[in-house]
Amino acid sequence: MSTYYIGLSVTYHDSALAIVSEEGEVLFAEATERFLQNKRALNCEPDQLFRLPELLERYCPDPKKIIIASNWRKKRPIYENIVKKLGFLSASGLLKTGIKKLHSPLPNYQLHHMMACQSSSIDRAGLNLVRIIHEVYPDCAIAFKDYDHHRTHAAMACYASPFEDAACAVIDSYGENGSMAFYRYRNRKLEQLHEAKGLSKASLGLYYMKITELCGFDWLKGEEWKVMGLASYGKLNQKLYDLLNSIIVVNGFDCTHLSEKLFEQLAKLDEFKQRPDSTLEELADVAFTGQAFFADLVTQLLSHLRKVTQCENLALAGGCALNSSFNGQITQRTGFKQVFIPSAPADDGCALGAAWLAYHEDLPKQVKPSQLQTPYTGSTIKDDAIERLIRFNKSLNIKHLPDSINAETARLLAEGKLVGWVQGRAEYGPRALGNRSILADPRDAKMQDLINEKVKFREMFRPFAPSILHEHGDGYFENYHESPYMDKTLQIRKAMQNKIAATCHVDGTGRLQTVKREWNPRFYELIQAFYQLTQVPVLLNTSFNIMGKPLVHSLEDALTVFMTTGLDVLVVNDYLITKPRNEVE
Repeated sequence: MSTYYIGLSVTYHDSALAIVSEEGEVLFAEATERFLQNKRALNCEPDQLFRLPELLERYCPDPKKIIIASNWRKKRPIYENIVKKLGFLSASGLLKTGIKKLHSPLPNYQLHHMMACQSSSIDRAGLNLVRIIHEVYPDCAIAFKDYDHHRTHAAMACYASPFEDAACAVIDSYGENGSMAFYRYRNRKLEQLHEAKGLSKASLGLYYMKITELCGFDWLKGEEWKVMGLASYGKLNQKLYDLLNSIIVVNGFDCTHLSEKLFEQLAKLDEFKQRPDSTLEELADVAFTGQAFFADLVTQLLSHLRKVTQCENLALAGGCALNSSFNGQITQRTGFKQVFIPSAPADDGCALGAAWLAYHEDLPKQVKPSQLQTPYTGSTIKDDAIERLIRFNKSLNIKHLPDSINAETARLLAEGKLVGWVQGRAEYGPRALGNRSILADPRDAKMQDLINEKVKFREMFRPFAPSILHEHGDGYFENYHESPYMDKTLQIRKAMQNKIAATCHVDGTGRLQTVKREWNPRFYELIQAFYQLTQVPVLLNTSFNIMGKPLVHSLEDALTVFMTTGLDVLVVNDYLITKPRNEVE
């Protein structure tokens, strides 16, 4: 009989569930949105009632004890408790007036809505899980742990890293007390150096959400990524930069609101908001300026962390760690020599962070050597699902190619085919890393528009990622350093930009994924086969979904995208599937 640690990210958005064994091995970790096929899974429990029996049977057999760990403290901050008692955290309460405006670029009703959703999620934490455990394993003991939100972010970053010793920064929109926390990580232990506290402190996450809104995007849908893509088309708007600079200043580990006329200054931000007659160039300038301001402030914070810790390694987490455009600049701008960002740095990653904290709390002397955590910890699509498709399908062409699937797929890619690629376990985190990917030939710049028009149905300014064999990385990228989870944007060497034109953004950069054989043998071998045909060790890689939907989860999800878009080929495990009109001889 064994003990298992089940971590729940009970944030109202991007919830997730992770399972860790008593040996510290990650058995399962996946965001709720995948199973539900509901982007971000807003207000959805991570422990989905009808999925739990399958997960428990597969990953927690014969348990003597299960520890349920969540990523928010049940004891809530004073302000939240007060406004809850006053009725502001209810549907009718969002309409109430007469309370002092919070020091934030967002209006009170939006902040109170987030607090209300978060409070409800915390109250429901583990409710489904306890019921199912009690029914499936009635003799299993159950214990509960809840952790500081930023600490679970830090645990995800540090325990997933290859570092024995690191500085750690967590930067997001908000936690129990503020939007940032800083740690020193040594000997598998986290020591908190500083936490931003108080309503007067500025949140970089909330400000980036405001920039997202100014550009005409929806931060509730997680469209901050669009700001980064659009920024490359813009230039600095000095008036906006100066306004932002008059609102926030960095002081050590804190971001502080500067102006005594804060609300007047915040109101001026809306002068830059998208209007019906706004041009793309104007909005690109807003995106560029917001991104530049964000990068300058985070540079100051991380430089201070480097100075305080004298550490060369940085582990970075929180929603702001998804800013790959800045991540690629950190080593040049801050003094850190190595930067690690986990595959799930945002709130979905906190499920694994909470499980690891509970594990290390129970077994402080059981120290495993530090190593890079695989992102491939999610669900699989079994061959029997494909065999069922073969039995009942009357139109698709399906070939079983166990010995030649890589070679055949590489040939089709080199011919310009668009390929949906599903292999092994799904990625933990928001990015497709070669197991739930749409792949294409990176050599022709027109491939960008082709995929956006035929498959992704999204804006033309959104870039695509180059997945590159590690041994060729330095030949294609300036200041090359590993980016295992597609977490850094680097400058593509001038001489190589035309060779991989479909993955080269307008500013000459690419958000790359480093691919090594030991990390993902099949994906490595596919790129290697493409390299042998084309002399280009890169594939264009984008997530296997359409805009507004999560990565595909089941075979049915993959087939839906395949049959309703311009994809030419679907590869699932060793099976190659084509549409009748696209049959490949």
